[in-house]
Amino acid sequence: MTKFTRITAISAVALSLAACEATTTQEIATRATPQMEATQPAGSIKENHALRLTQAYTIRDIEVIVPEDLRVSEANVYYPNADIVWRGDAPGDRHKQVKAIFEEAFKRGSGKLNEGVPADLRVEVTRFHSLTEKTRYTFGGVHSVKFRLTVLDPKTGAELESRVVDADLKAYGGAQAVAMEAKGVTQKARLTQHLANVLVNEMSASPLGG
Repeated sequence: MTKFTRITAISAVALSLAACEATTTQEIATRATPQMEATQPAGSIKENHALRLTQAYTIRDIEVIVPEDLRVSEANVYYPNADIVWRGDAPGDRHKQVKAIFEEAFKRGSGKLNEGVPADLRVEVTRFHSLTEKTRYTFGGVHSVKFRLTVLDPKTGAELESRVVDADLKAYGGAQAVAMEAKGVTQKARLTQHLANVLVNEMSASPLGG
């Protein structure tokens, strides 16, 4: 191979590698760039939790649904594989206990929502994963709560807005959990007030993206 041929071959390889690197860099940059969400038409149901309600409401009626097919665990392990894990009440029907917590919390929260268009709420709980004894009295964790919140026209029953809400709350653990319990700050008390606050926050009107 002549000197000229070798130089030509090396140049071709270098150009090929450069093109490959540019293509790879472009692909990585494209993957790393957040994609803009399509703008939803006015009046459509809002599914994105980041979007806030744009209309203030006066809450008239609230229906809480805790589906019977949500799996319950009473296993005293660190993290049971279940939809409902609750130890803040005596052993019993956990579905009913969770429903009672939501009903009390949303009754409390809705009392502050009395300015705006009349509306009913339908609340479907999809997850209520609190702490087992083993987790609570060691390192603590998170009360993992999720529900679908749907705003309804009280006259027609039509859906006005709907979305899934993540309502997690940091849980006390170890000595702190024992100390707070002694003060009357139970898991049930904290979660009830937390969910009341979540409702007020979710239903307070603000600009989209606010």
